[in-house]
Amino acid sequence: MKLRQYITALILTISLAPLHAQLIKERMQDNRENREANYAKWGPTSDRDGMGFVVRAGYVLGGTSPMPLPAEIRKINEFSPKGGFSLGVDGYKYFSTRWGVSAGLRFFMQGMHTGADVKNYSMAIVMGEDVVKGRFTGTDITDTRMTGFTIPLTATYRIGARWTFNLGPYLSYWIYRDFNGEVFNGYLRENSPTGQKIEIGADNPASYDFSDDMRHVSWGMEFCADYRIRKHFNVFGLLDWGMNDVFKRDFETITFSLFPLYATIGMAYYY
Repeated sequence: MKLRQYITALILTISLAPLHAQLIKERMQDNRENREANYAKWGPTSDRDGMGFVVRAGYVLGGTSPMPLPAEIRKINEFSPKGGFSLGVDGYKYFSTRWGVSAGLRFFMQGMHTGADVKNYSMAIVMGEDVVKGRFTGTDITDTRMTGFTIPLTATYRIGARWTFNLGPYLSYWIYRDFNGEVFNGYLRENSPTGQKIEIGADNPASYDFSDDMRHVSWGMEFCADYRIRKHFNVFGLLDWGMNDVFKRDFETITFSLFPLYATIGMAYYY
């Protein structure tokens, strides 16, 4: 009796296998069509191989920093980004539902204010009409600001219909750059760590300005994440990680490299 039941179950399984396979195929086709319809619904275009433009506007936060912090910087007392803005346009081209490329042009303003306790910090300060170089120990206040244009060239990948990620290199040109500050609550050892000691009190700080020693060109990597809240509108966050020193190669006053690291949060419109 059991043998007959096994044979019957085997015959039913074999006979229903094509029908089961067909049902699986139809379900996979339905899922694929639903996924394609969802991609078309959310854009950026109804054509999976489409191309178009993205207009972006955002608020810029970040700073210019050594990585990692050198031994000369003993303590960060304050840090506040000089919030700027970014406005630009990206052109995109999709080669499939998920993959594409993007290139853009953006105008930006960015900067920071920071204060730190330093020791044996290489410095060139203005005292009266003279510029004195040496090693400073005390409190350092720095303000930076850069204004310019960025050209990113990134690969585009869509994770689902509403999330898009971009990753690739960028090139920036600074039409305006500023790096200045003051030192106080300490002393400067002229020319070397054991040189003549010059006291610099809080009531009479010494200033410095290295703006003319900054580069005009910066390059690095950009990562951007977009989330669609409407078919043509989305929110985004992007990070520009600079990979070359903000100062020219022959600038030797600051003995370590400083890199721009700025994030932008904003909204975009897809055409």
